[in-house]
Amino acid sequence: MSKMMANEMATPSHLSLAYVEDLYVDYLRDPASAPTEWQRYFAALKNGEPNDGPAMSSPTFHPYSVFNPPTARRNGSPQRSEPELADLQERVDSLIRSYRARGHIIALIDPLRQPKAEPPELDPAYHGLTAADLDRHFACATMETDRLLPLRDIIERLRSTYCRSIGVQFMHIDDYAMRYWLQERMERSQNRLALSRAKQLRILTRLTDAVVFEEFIRKKFIGAKSFSLEGSESLIPLLDLAIEHAGEQGVTGIVLGMAHRGRLNVLANILGKSPREIFREFADTDPKLQKGGGDVKYHLGYNNDYVTASGKTVHLSLCSNPSHLEFVNPVAAGRVRIRQDCGGDTERSQNLLVLIHGDAAFIGEGVVQETLNMSRLPGYTVGGALHIIVNNQIGFTTPPDEGRSSMYATSVAKMLPVPIFHVNGEDPEAVAQCVQLALAFRAKFKLDVVIDMYGYRRLGHNESDEPTFTQPVLYRRIAERKPVREGYLDYLLKLGEVTQSEADEIAESRRALLEQNLAESRRAPAQPPDGTLTLDGKKYVGGPEPADETETSVDKQTLAALLDAQTQLPTDFQTHPKIQKILEIRREMAAGRHALDWAAAESLAFATLATKGVRVRMSGQDCGRGTFSHRHAVLHDFNDGHLYTPLAHLAAEQSPIEFHNSPLCETGVLGFEYGYSLDCPGGLILWEAQFGDFANAAQVIVDQFIISAEKKWGHLSGLVLLLPHGLEGMGPEHSSARLERFLRLSAEDNIQVANPTTPAQYFHLLRRQALRRWRKPLVVMTPKSLLRHPKSVSTLDELAVGQFQRIIPDETPNSAASKINRVLLCSGKIYFELAEQREKLKREEVAIVRVEQLYPLPAELLQSALAPYRDGTPVFWVQEEPENMGAWYEFRVRFGDRLFGRWPFAGISRPASASPACGSANAHKREQAALIAQAFGENL
Repeated sequence: MSKMMANEMATPSHLSLAYVEDLYVDYLRDPASAPTEWQRYFAALKNGEPNDGPAMSSPTFHPYSVFNPPTARRNGSPQRSEPELADLQERVDSLIRSYRARGHIIALIDPLRQPKAEPPELDPAYHGLTAADLDRHFACATMETDRLLPLRDIIERLRSTYCRSIGVQFMHIDDYAMRYWLQERMERSQNRLALSRAKQLRILTRLTDAVVFEEFIRKKFIGAKSFSLEGSESLIPLLDLAIEHAGEQGVTGIVLGMAHRGRLNVLANILGKSPREIFREFADTDPKLQKGGGDVKYHLGYNNDYVTASGKTVHLSLCSNPSHLEFVNPVAAGRVRIRQDCGGDTERSQNLLVLIHGDAAFIGEGVVQETLNMSRLPGYTVGGALHIIVNNQIGFTTPPDEGRSSMYATSVAKMLPVPIFHVNGEDPEAVAQCVQLALAFRAKFKLDVVIDMYGYRRLGHNESDEPTFTQPVLYRRIAERKPVREGYLDYLLKLGEVTQSEADEIAESRRALLEQNLAESRRAPAQPPDGTLTLDGKKYVGGPEPADETETSVDKQTLAALLDAQTQLPTDFQTHPKIQKILEIRREMAAGRHALDWAAAESLAFATLATKGVRVRMSGQDCGRGTFSHRHAVLHDFNDGHLYTPLAHLAAEQSPIEFHNSPLCETGVLGFEYGYSLDCPGGLILWEAQFGDFANAAQVIVDQFIISAEKKWGHLSGLVLLLPHGLEGMGPEHSSARLERFLRLSAEDNIQVANPTTPAQYFHLLRRQALRRWRKPLVVMTPKSLLRHPKSVSTLDELAVGQFQRIIPDETPNSAASKINRVLLCSGKIYFELAEQREKLKREEVAIVRVEQLYPLPAELLQSALAPYRDGTPVFWVQEEPENMGAWYEFRVRFGDRLFGRWPFAGISRPASASPACGSANAHKREQAALIAQAFGENL
């Protein structure tokens, strides 16, 4: 560095980090804007990050170890005996950066005080600083803007900020403005929050609530599982403070997702669920209430209004969650997003997502990464979530060194430019500081933020578990720890902020309240839920499928106008030449001169719904264009690539129609759309798999939420799953949506499973799903080759009249039914192959009946479709799937070998197989031909 540069930097204004950093930001935009000497200096910094020096021989660190420094080197060069002041400032800056980046490693965040190795770069000697430098003055703008500080004070402040009860990871954030914002707020306050006596008393009260609740449960319901919060009770004041701060920021609604650890405590002390109800669930005196349904008490959700200390009302919704821990995360995110979308919360400031995790689950379950990845995507962002890790430092019986490869359970969150606050749960005031800073960051930058609250699990995984079998040393250490309430009370007593009698009175009042609720729970019986959902003045129901039919037809003139409107693009929009041809065909369809294909029928279903006030949202991989290049709902300008969605511009007052291409994941996206559908019962919410085979990557969402949520929790969802299905020689992974799985999971009219064969059927099916008040998930086996099959077409007239047909009878007139000697039942695309073969063989004595809705399938409908045929006429279920897949097993179990005691019944399929399809296209053709021949009683 030149003497000119050193002299220039020696003035106080030029020693300010704020000045240098602003200069550096200008340099990054335009290097020529900086003075020549500064250009050379910044270029040597390698993007502002100092070179790592070699590690010191001893890892032992003390802030004043510079009094006896070993020989230090910087950037491979011996330190100078009389360094210039600018060079010293650079070394101090390097030390400051090291504390910001590595101070968390030695922070006192672990209540169990488990030892950690101290990084050598936190020793001033590592940076070439000596004892003589301790009283020299240096700049640190984030600590003081208008004066220099002795190095001794800078080190003390750094340790106070980054190495006490809070350890922070934020230097992975690339955005300089975000880092500076955090540095300034942490270093000015030294990561401490000045709390009034009222707030300290509030924290003590909330800790008391948490402790007394757990003690009461253990004493009154001995041996019962509650998944206690003991050891991490600071979660309750943390949530309380978070809601208070959020309310002050203008948040009016919070959706929470969490697993079972501490859930009952959160329900009672945060959500405001009456302990009386919880005690009834423990007593379980009337199991008939659930009638084979329901769920354990620590999986249940709850909704309530929370009134803050300043009088603001915040609506809280705790999502029901199975034991599958983190899978509720995208579900909760979807619920927040629909509330933002419907409420006009475009700034995403009025609705907040709070996710409470366990340490082992956060790092261990892939759905966490999927949810984090979705957090900044336009179709899935909620403006930032508050993540709270209740860090018990163990997963069931698995310690961290067996459960993760990273230093922290939160390391996966470093994929995002967000801060991670590690905090000692035994320091409630440090927890309060983290809450305030985290919510301020989220409000300003609309990004996720993570609080990793270290505690421990005082008991085993559940109350009957013996933890010392596998962690004897850990649990001896835990036994020595006093409860966090006692520790905080001792602290307040020493400060004189509270008296022992005040603390005792708080605890006694809580115990008395719980005793009163326990007595009431034994007197008044619980009431079963009514199974209905009312939203926006409309009542939605579950239960059995209603017999009444919903009107789904639309007059032909309206259909034609809406189809034609989709072909009208802005004058400055240049379409792809091939897309232009598709639009021309659409105009022909609108004019009645061309048959409708699947894409046209689907777009008309969406258009007719949106123009009548029904929100439509579809997401999935490639859904804007469609996996098979058939939909083209979102168009790309051929010149500059900007987007245009014709369906979103049909009428001035229409409801939104959205298509969101999703990331390459199924679990997170399907969970998100399911959550979205829960709070949007009046909309048409669809998730499309790229191929139906890939839906099994989201099997947990299917099994634990979509299939069983109504039975377990009373949740109603109208989510639509579009799963491309059909054996077409594309191999084992592009053939089957595993129809058999959905049918095996079908019971009590819990879902609908359909396999429509015409565009008109698909049109009426989608409209029926949106317009019915009966809310059930709909699983559709959607076509691939049928998308362009010349026989799988419809007319505008078929959309303008009629409705969805669960069963389509054979076209043979009843007068000729006596000639039928063979009936083929089938579903999906195989119908067209069977019909083609019948025509080819001129087998008019064979009837083909299509089952379009496989579940629920009222027996009387099937019986009615077969009624024209003579008793004893053989009926065959024909499917292209192997015998152990598809729908055959369900039909055989339900109807046996004789349908309704009148018609012999058998199946025709590929042989049972471990794989859904073969890998050879030629082998597929031979198998298919043999199958079709067998259906007509022939052999190849």
